[in-house]
Amino acid sequence: MAEKKTDIISFLENRRSASAGFLTYPVPDKKELMDILKIGLRCPDHGRLEPWRIQVLSAEKLIDVAREVEKIGRKRGMDLDKLEKSKNRFLNSPLVLVVIFSPKPGKIPLDEQFLSSGAVCMAILNAASAHGWGANWLTGWTAHDKEFKEAAFGLLSEEKITGYIHLGTNSKVLEDRPRPDLQSKVEFF
Repeated sequence: MAEKKTDIISFLENRRSASAGFLTYPVPDKKELMDILKIGLRCPDHGRLEPWRIQVLSAEKLIDVAREVEKIGRKRGMDLDKLEKSKNRFLNSPLVLVVIFSPKPGKIPLDEQFLSSGAVCMAILNAASAHGWGANWLTGWTAHDKEFKEAAFGLLSEEKITGYIHLGTNSKVLEDRPRPDLQSKVEFF
């Protein structure tokens, strides 16, 4: 029988995302962020293709990104409240990582490669939480708008945004949300 690592089990049982709206400074310094990212890249990766990359956005870059949100959102005729909320996700976040799905040619199906990119996001969330930081994985329309992705982040046409990981100090711990009922989600055959 395998030895249980009860401290890890307890961490995973109680892990939850912080609300991006309640993340503040300070943020991890570069060394700690690199430690978090090193753990984040220890994810399933069929074929060892590494079909992902990460951009760490500076405060200046977050302002530039918000400008692109404004420009392209207005061009799309977006509801002004939704547009403001989208801009503020970048302007009010102390640190944002952009996890980019960057598919590689070969025999590994694209959906498996994309799942690996999602695993990077989850591993970063866990690593950030284990280091004591608040973290949240978001997407939204900006993650899917081709023009925005190219203008804001220089993505290639085949690349996609898997998620924006917001990191910082969790200034308000919210009550845990109801979790799925195992009996309704798991079947034994």
